Amino acid sequence: MAGGLVKYRHLSRDSAHRKALLRNLVTSLIEHESITTTWHKAKEAQRLAEKLITLGKRNTNASKQGAQAILFQPHRHLPKLFNELRKRYASRPGGYTRVLRIEPEKEDQAASAILELVDGPKDMRLAMTAKSIAHARQRAEEEGKEFQMGDMTAWNVRKVTRFRKDGEKDLEAMVDKFERLFEDGDDGVEEVKKKRVYPNLQRSR
Repeated sequence: MAGGLVKYRHLSRDSAHRKALLRNLVTSLIEHESITTTWHKAKEAQRLAEKLITLGKRNTNASKQGAQAILFQPHRHLPKLFNELRKRYASRPGGYTRVLRIEPEKEDQAASAILELVDGPKDMRLAMTAKSIAHARQRAEEEGKEFQMGDMTAWNVRKVTRFRKDGEKDLEAMVDKFERLFEDGDDGVEEVKKKRVYPNLQRSR
């Protein structure tokens, strides 16, 4: 309707090309669990990815047909969606994906972002939280003080472990990994994909 609100971003494409683009992004997300694209594409793909994982959790013939219509090469990706991801998110009521804004590679490049599946092996918030804890522990040890977790770090710990199976164990393992890297003189940037997430988006899902 003229003058009405735009319910989605057109992404400078017609309907068919936009749909194909989002299907491709979501298929890559299911396969790799983390993709880098523009901010606007990531936000639109996130909506479709959330819908897709909801279909996977329903695990019915109708939901399988719906997922098949979204995914490219469904024979490759449906088993992961309806087995591994369905089990991973069984107790999570929503919020299966996260968009994190990152610095563009070039000054004239569009705003970039990482779209990732939460609670997976490439969960960036888990890595960032572990790195913060490792840094704080190292600093406390150097100053001869007792380690105390800050409010923001504690909030992030709850976020990354609440629905993750063996979340506290995985987090502690990642902290140990960063501590070993720091001892070897490595700042751990490889563990967070050499991207600096903007501070004002730390609390966005």
